[in-house]
Amino acid sequence: MIRLTRMGDAPIEHVTHDRGEAPVSEVSLYADIARVIDHMQRRLHDVVRVELGRIGVDDISPMQVLMLLNIGHDELTVRDLMERGYYLGSNASYNLKHLVEQGYVDRGASARDRRAARLRLSEKGEWLCAEIGKLESRQATQLLRTPGDAQDLETTYRMLRRLERLWGDVVRYDSRGQD
Repeated sequence: MIRLTRMGDAPIEHVTHDRGEAPVSEVSLYADIARVIDHMQRRLHDVVRVELGRIGVDDISPMQVLMLLNIGHDELTVRDLMERGYYLGSNASYNLKHLVEQGYVDRGASARDRRAARLRLSEKGEWLCAEIGKLESRQATQLLRTPGDAQDLETTYRMLRRLERLWGDVVRYDSRGQD
């Protein structure tokens, strides 16, 4: 068992597992998190790809589905969507163009600023998001079988959000003058 603490608190306690495994350092755990997140992102795309095949959708990629989910029930500017999803500029432009062409997203000019595009899901996009919502519900049911599972998921979520903020702060504030 590994107990994590806040910075400045007592060091993390390491306990070997019953199977005789060596203790894991907090630094090695931290270093491995980025790799786990990358693998999870790839697996998420695989899961979405399988679900798209199951429901007979072949005109959209998993990344484009995630863009639809980030739009959700909102009406957003392209800039708002970029900030929600952390997309690369040219990739996002290509994907948005494809989503509009395939009928998943309605794109219109902003009433306030005719140069700014407003995005919202079309009926087809809403249907697909509802189907992916069913997948998420099935998987949540499989994952969360006990109250302890729900608590573990909440703890994981909070820690990942803290890590996201930490990494964002490093990029915004600590990267000056470094290679």
